[in-house]
Amino acid sequence: MNQSIKPYWKNFIGGEWVDGAEGDRIAILNPATGQQLAEIARATPADVDRAVAAARKAFESRVLADMRPSQRAQLMFEVARQFETLADEIALAECLDNGKTLSGGKNEALAAARYFTYYGGAADKLEGRYIPLGSGYVDYTVPAPFGVSAQIVPWNFPLQIAARSVACAIATANTAVVKTPELSPLSCTYIAEACKRAGVPDGVVNILCGFGHDTGAALASHQDVDHIVFTGSVATGRAILGAAAERIIPCVMELGGKSAGVVYGDADLEQATASSAIGIFSHAGQVCSASSRLVVHRSVHDEVVERMAAKANGLTVGPGIDGADLGPVISELQLDKVEGFALGAVQEGGEAVAGGRRVADQSGYFMQPTIISGVQADMTIAREEVFGPVLAIQAFDEPEEAIALANGTDFGLCAGVYTNDLRLAHWTADRLVAGQVFVNEWFAGGVETPFGGTKRSGYGREKGQEALMNYVQTKNVGIRLDSGAGGRPGG
Repeated sequence: MNQSIKPYWKNFIGGEWVDGAEGDRIAILNPATGQQLAEIARATPADVDRAVAAARKAFESRVLADMRPSQRAQLMFEVARQFETLADEIALAECLDNGKTLSGGKNEALAAARYFTYYGGAADKLEGRYIPLGSGYVDYTVPAPFGVSAQIVPWNFPLQIAARSVACAIATANTAVVKTPELSPLSCTYIAEACKRAGVPDGVVNILCGFGHDTGAALASHQDVDHIVFTGSVATGRAILGAAAERIIPCVMELGGKSAGVVYGDADLEQATASSAIGIFSHAGQVCSASSRLVVHRSVHDEVVERMAAKANGLTVGPGIDGADLGPVISELQLDKVEGFALGAVQEGGEAVAGGRRVADQSGYFMQPTIISGVQADMTIAREEVFGPVLAIQAFDEPEEAIALANGTDFGLCAGVYTNDLRLAHWTADRLVAGQVFVNEWFAGGVETPFGGTKRSGYGREKGQEALMNYVQTKNVGIRLDSGAGGRPGG
C-alpha cells in the first residue's frame, strides 16, 4: 500500500470541495512522529454561515423528505458501498493522522458503512400512529425531521462517530453540517466523498474543519441550526448546551466517562482481565467508553493486579503503521495530561505496578500502558477521565461496596460485571448507574445497541433504533371529517 497521503485537504460545502473563506490552513500532525503530515483548509464562522445556508436550502427543498423512504434507503446503501470501496484509503488516513493501526483504520471504514446500511434499513420503517377520537375525526402522528443538524465530532473515532450521526440525519430527512476535529479530521472528509460518489443531493451533507473556539462555537450558536449532536468533554458540552438553551433547540450529548468493571470472586479471571485489557488499551485508552477502572473483590484482587500488569507489560508500543499493540495518544498536550494523571496517582498513594510514564526513547506521543493499584475512592485517578492507557484498580469486600465505588463518580456512561452467577450479574447490572452495562465482555454490543450516558456523561442515545428518535419530533395531525362535528378546544 502507498503509505503517503495528499498534502492538502479541503472542506465540503453544498456539494463542492472548497478552501476556507480566509484562505488559512490547519497543520495536521502524525502523532506517531510529531511531524507534519498534511494541511486542511481552516473553516471560520463565514464558512459555517455558508455551510448552514447550503444545508437549509437542501432541507427546505424537501429533496430528502419528498423521496420515498425506500429511495432514501437505497441512497444510503450506495453510500455504504462507497465506504467499502474507499476502505484502504480511509485506513491509511486513520493510521497516520489518528494513530490507529491499518486494520483498525479499515475497521472504522467498515463501521461507517455498517451505520449507513443499518439506518438505511430503518429509513422506511419509521412510522407514526393512529389516535382514535371518535366518530367524525381522524388523528395521526408523523415523525418529522428537525431541519439542519449541527454535528460536532471528537478526535478519537471521528469517522465512525460522524457516520452514525450523518446516517441518522439522512434516514430521517434532516440535513447536516459536521465540524470535524482539527487534530484528526482527514477520515471525516471521506463521508463527503462517499456521499458525493453515491449521489447524495448537494447540501444534504457538509463537512468543515475548524477550531472549537470559533468554528465550533459559531456552529453551535448559529441562528439557522435546529438540532445539535455533540461528543466530547463536559466543559465543551456545557458551553454548547448554553448556546442551545439560548435558541431552545434539542441536543444529543455524549460527554465521556469513568467506567468501572466490577470483578467478583467467582469470575473467570482470564476472561475478565483479557476483556479489561481490551477495554482500556484499545486505541491507547482514548475511548469514551473505556474500562478505565476495575473494582475487584479482595479475594482475587492481588491476582487480578498481577494479571493486568502482565498484560500491560506484554504489549508492544509503537506506530500504528507498524502494527504495534499500543499506538500513540493524539498530541503532546494529551500525553502531558495522561502522564500527569499517572504521576499524580502515585503521589496520592497509588502504585504503578506497570508503566506510569511516557515512553522516553521514541519520537511521537507514546504513553506506557499503565496499571495503578491501591486506588482509593477520593483519589483523582478514581474520579476523573484520563483518556489514555491508564487503568485504576480498587478493592471491595461486599457487593454493596462495589456498587458504591462503581457509581462514585460524576460520570455514568458504561459499566461492567464479571461473574459466573447469573443472579448476581442481574442484581449488579440493575444497580449500576450507566447507560450501558457489559456482562463478562467489555464492549459487548454493536451498531444495533443504544449507546449514551447518565449523569454528567450526557443524555440522548446514539446507535440502535432508539437513536432515530433523537432526530425526529412528533407532529400530530387532527382532521374533522364532516362539518357537523363539534370543534374541540386545543391545549
